[in-house]
Amino acid sequence: MTTYHFPDQFWWGTAASGPQTEGRTVGDGKGENIWDYWYEVEPEKFFQQVGPEKTSQVYTKYKEDVLLMKQTGHNTFRTSIQWSRLFPNGTGKVNQQAVTFYRAYFTELLEQGIEPFINLYHFDMPLDLQKQGGWLSRQTVDAYVNYAKPCFDLFGDLVKTWFTHNEPIVPVEGGYLYQFHYPNHINLREAIQVAFHENLASAKAIKAYHATKQEGEIGIILNLTPSYPRDENNSEDVKAARIADAFFNRSFLDPAVKGEFPQDLVAIVKELDMMPKMEEGDLATIKENTIDLLGINYYQPRRIKAKETPIDHQNGPMPEDYFDYYEMPNKKMNVYRGWEIYEKGIYDILTNTRENYGNIKCYISENGMGVEGEERFVNSEGVIEDDYRIEFVKEHLKYVHQAIQEGTNCVGYHMWTCMDNWSWTNAYKNRYGLIAVDLEQDGKRTIKKSGHWFKKIAIENGFET
Repeated sequence: MTTYHFPDQFWWGTAASGPQTEGRTVGDGKGENIWDYWYEVEPEKFFQQVGPEKTSQVYTKYKEDVLLMKQTGHNTFRTSIQWSRLFPNGTGKVNQQAVTFYRAYFTELLEQGIEPFINLYHFDMPLDLQKQGGWLSRQTVDAYVNYAKPCFDLFGDLVKTWFTHNEPIVPVEGGYLYQFHYPNHINLREAIQVAFHENLASAKAIKAYHATKQEGEIGIILNLTPSYPRDENNSEDVKAARIADAFFNRSFLDPAVKGEFPQDLVAIVKELDMMPKMEEGDLATIKENTIDLLGINYYQPRRIKAKETPIDHQNGPMPEDYFDYYEMPNKKMNVYRGWEIYEKGIYDILTNTRENYGNIKCYISENGMGVEGEERFVNSEGVIEDDYRIEFVKEHLKYVHQAIQEGTNCVGYHMWTCMDNWSWTNAYKNRYGLIAVDLEQDGKRTIKKSGHWFKKIAIENGFET
């Protein structure tokens, strides 16, 4: 037997988001965001045409859900405030129904011994702001800070762990490079400006939070996807992987932790004559307002090789002008999601934070396995026997444990997600939850085998194999 014991006060829990879980009810006062709008105009883009109004109904079921969190071993839980719920137009007057809901939700968590971790932005741009340019517009940076400040004032007595963004590279990739988020542009110049504004908004929100003198921490959640070269002894492969890492990881990791952008990425952007518009003092704001805490989302690695295929000039410059993706043979796959399963990646990310980022306080803020058609695995008692998820988590936790043993300042592990939820254009195609949600029975909840297992490891603060 090998025992994997984690540090005292380790954070065990899951992550979710407001737009993916809350749903909508008549008269709740929520405004439109880009997902509401996109579904309205192009419902065929969403799996089985299931839209954001059909999420897991946390708005009305939060008390039941918090009890289920307790039953699955949570001592912490991350979700997000919906910008378009608190400020229906993105700016202006606060929606008091939203204040009542969030205060009741966070209070319920605390009463059950679950600390709420609250994120401010999870891809849900208010529609009125998007019409004015969204993250392309400097006005959105100001609007975001003017949304963050009331959040700290309204909920700071209940929330001591805040995050500015979840996966800020995703709106860049999805909205302005690869067309899987609204507004579906392909424009590297716009992508660079969006990334700069998100970084600036994060720094300004951190500054605003620290100015409140509240006793808490504020950080950012980054999906760090390690870029591995095809051949570590091939200098061109290594260089290509380094550039991919600059575009997709260090573009947010470096400013968040070090307060500056990676020089190799800046050199590329200057060479392309695509430096973002900025104002005097912006770089100083980013430099002086770094994070207290880093959340790390990890699902899969990125395999890279030197550029071998012709550059596609159809859409102008793209990150892939500098590298090609490498299809590594015999890799382990989650065939439902089309993602490689590489457990050691989580160790490599954590080691990188220790060796190259001052051993910043961090935690695994998302890690999980989405599977399609889980109803195939229901046993005679109506419970989904998701042993594949248990195995996935266990094998990743072994590497988290190893990193901690070697000195990495990792203080927790959250899975994506608590209960099956709506996942953007994929809707409910792939299920990730510790708890099943039956859409045919008004969102009936049933704890999966993995949920019972997770409670056991949380209570014991580890596991044996």
